[in-house]
Amino acid sequence: MANLNGVLVASSRKRLRHDLTNKVTVVLGAQWGDEGKGKVVDMLALSSDVVCRCQGGNNAGHTVVVGDVEYDFHILPSGIINSSAVSVIGNGVIVHLGQMFEEIKKNEAKGLKDWQKRLIISDRSHIVFDFHQSVDGLQEQERSKDNSGTSTLGTTKKGIGPCYSSKAGRHGLRMADLLGDFSVFEQRLRNLVDSHKRMFPELKVDVEEEVGKYKVYADRMRPLVTNTVAYIHKCLQDSKKVLVEGANAAMLDIDFGTYPYVTSSNCSIGGVCTGLGIPPQYIGEVYGVVKAYTTRVGVGAFPTELKDDIGSLLQTRGAEFGVTTGRTRRCGWLDVVLLRHTNMVNGYTAIALTKLDILDVLKEIKIGISYSRRSGERIEHFPADMGELEDITVEYITLPGWLQDTAQCRTFEELPQNARSYIEKIEELVGVPVKWIGVGKSRASMITVF
Repeated sequence: MANLNGVLVASSRKRLRHDLTNKVTVVLGAQWGDEGKGKVVDMLALSSDVVCRCQGGNNAGHTVVVGDVEYDFHILPSGIINSSAVSVIGNGVIVHLGQMFEEIKKNEAKGLKDWQKRLIISDRSHIVFDFHQSVDGLQEQERSKDNSGTSTLGTTKKGIGPCYSSKAGRHGLRMADLLGDFSVFEQRLRNLVDSHKRMFPELKVDVEEEVGKYKVYADRMRPLVTNTVAYIHKCLQDSKKVLVEGANAAMLDIDFGTYPYVTSSNCSIGGVCTGLGIPPQYIGEVYGVVKAYTTRVGVGAFPTELKDDIGSLLQTRGAEFGVTTGRTRRCGWLDVVLLRHTNMVNGYTAIALTKLDILDVLKEIKIGISYSRRSGERIEHFPADMGELEDITVEYITLPGWLQDTAQCRTFEELPQNARSYIEKIEELVGVPVKWIGVGKSRASMITVF
């Protein structure tokens, strides 16, 4: 209504309203990665129209088992298996083109079909070059000589950090650059190589070979690259179901993880907004994927780590070897302090608890519930200082194991009582309900609780 000379009259101006009923669903790793996100994404992708990656690169490793076939994905979203869903590699993802095409070739041999019709890549996503990967290795060598106590970071040497450094330094190259004026791309590529060679004189790069290689890639990429921000927003307006697959995990987040032993991107909920151009109000369900125990690849603090026979047992039964690096994963008890920290950051609406079956043979199972300093003072929240984590005591509660095979269970009620009690205790301690429980590798082994 408008007021004209004291008289109320109806306004002809049409009020704009945003339809926020259609929101994206997000799947995030809640620990240090390797929680089983790929399986959860594959399951949810069956009812999704679009599946998106928002950050990281081929340092990620997601395994999807369909029947007797085991697919390994590093760049491709796990939803690429769903023949009715479009897979989106967003602007926050960095892409090594050669290794992406190699990954596609390997998975085609396993049965992946028609991916060209279902894969689109952001024109704003940055390119990881071979020399980025070489620099990654050289930087690790330099860190190994450092006497400050940091030592190596245990990177995957996939060039992730150096590529994000190029991006932040504003001299990186994007898909839009590759598909634009190639003479401009070529000159910028030469400049980028020169700047890295000045920093690392031992770096060897065949620039002519690189230029020739990317001329070919430009033609191969042209049909795949588009404005994914506009594409996703159109999908939301058209009531399409959009699923976001986080790579890495919250404790590897460059801001909220165990810095400096982290990845180079925001793999918590904020990365969904910046890595895909999705406003916060369009975020709907946020599912945190939690392994029923804790694992970590590489170096860095790990308060509940088990360096005994139980740790070895978990490692063997859980086949705890990194999908990307093949490195052995360190194993330990579930850490609730860590989970409460990542829940504060991400705001999980529910948890997918995976690999419960790995605990089937244990008589007792512990959960880390609090940290204390040597002085006895309790630490209320997960600390930022990694030095502090090296000198703490973890308080545990002990629950009875179930000593029964859970691999064939398909409902919550079929699980042994002690297994159900373990799950309920996790819900109580973290303050988030468990929606799914994984008791094996395949799609069929995911139990839906509600």
